[in-house]
Amino acid sequence: MPHNRIRSRHQPFEIAIMATAPVCGVLLIVLDVRPQSVEMAMPGPIQAGWESGLIVAGVAGLLGVLWPGRLSTGLGIELASVLVLGTITGMYAVALAVVAGAQGVAAMSFVVAVAAGSGWRAVQIALDLRRLTRAGQATQFAGVGVGGTFSARGGT
Repeated sequence: MPHNRIRSRHQPFEIAIMATAPVCGVLLIVLDVRPQSVEMAMPGPIQAGWESGLIVAGVAGLLGVLWPGRLSTGLGIELASVLVLGTITGMYAVALAVVAGAQGVAAMSFVVAVAAGSGWRAVQIALDLRRLTRAGQATQFAGVGVGGTFSARGGT
């Protein structure tokens, strides 16, 4: 049976962004401040969803990365959070582009990098979940009982 390699869920850049996102969301709400680009480009309810999305994506992402149970569950939670994070950072990039134009190119570059990194990680997670599914099916079809659980460290 081929060896299945699951990418580690402990990726420092992802964890740093996931830890920072809820802090930013909470500060935006508590201090009642928003970037000018967000205020100008997004209606009020969308702004509230954007701020809440930062909190939810960050907390869920950290929960998925640190999930103590089944690997597939943690990866699923992480997948949902990086998709939300990619969406809300994409929204912010569009708001920056509309309001700041060429003057916002530096900020847009970093924000787009977060959105692209989120998409990249989502693809990695989807592939890992597919590998886990195939490994589970292979052990069932081979008549081998599954006695262990897969871990992010590659053991069974």
